[in-house]
Amino acid sequence: MARCTAPVNGHRTESARQNCPACGGSSRGYSSYSSYSSSSYGSSTSGSSSTGQNKVKAKWSPVSSSIYYTPTEIRTLTPVRENIEKRSGVPDLRDVFLCHAWDDRKEVAKELHDLLESKGVTVWFSEKDVLLGSSLLREIDKGLAKSRVGIVLVTPNFLKRIQGEGIADKELSALLSRDQLVPIVHNTTFDNLRDVSPLLGSRSGLSTGEDTMLNIVSKLAELVSLEE
Repeated sequence: MARCTAPVNGHRTESARQNCPACGGSSRGYSSYSSYSSSSYGSSTSGSSSTGQNKVKAKWSPVSSSIYYTPTEIRTLTPVRENIEKRSGVPDLRDVFLCHAWDDRKEVAKELHDLLESKGVTVWFSEKDVLLGSSLLREIDKGLAKSRVGIVLVTPNFLKRIQGEGIADKELSALLSRDQLVPIVHNTTFDNLRDVSPLLGSRSGLSTGEDTMLNIVSKLAELVSLEE
């Protein structure tokens, strides 16, 4: 039985697919998948991700956007986007509530915050929004209520905090109760997350192991933008 010469990422060109001893000239499987991706999630592109999935534009992306998503990312972000649109009439909302481990506040969490703000995204961030002497839990409740979407920055430090049922765990419980949660996995894996929090780990998200932090920030900026 002939074997495909590109079994993981697929053929990058039509000529390569035609010359493959397994795929030959048949395009049934490829066309079917392409049609599924395009009709379900938006306009497709011939590029492929590191997992072999064709990338597409999101229906909420502006026409000028150069950002493409895997179908898995589209499935993950669509209910969050729908929730954002439903709350579009609520005044004075921050775009993003950033949930992170305390140990990450001056490093990767700060980097993520700064990149988001550079894209025009308004961020609730404990380092700047909790005043000295304020009740942290009360401020967290206010921040969640006044934000369109919650980002959970999942790092090794975060996993330790969840195991210890710290502040991050309380934030996470509130975020899980509504459709406004986007996990971002950094320097760890979703498998490690599932070992610690099966409920959070059951949700797909974005990972710096598969994309750059800058591209992830660009996707989040598109997700929360309500401009026509």
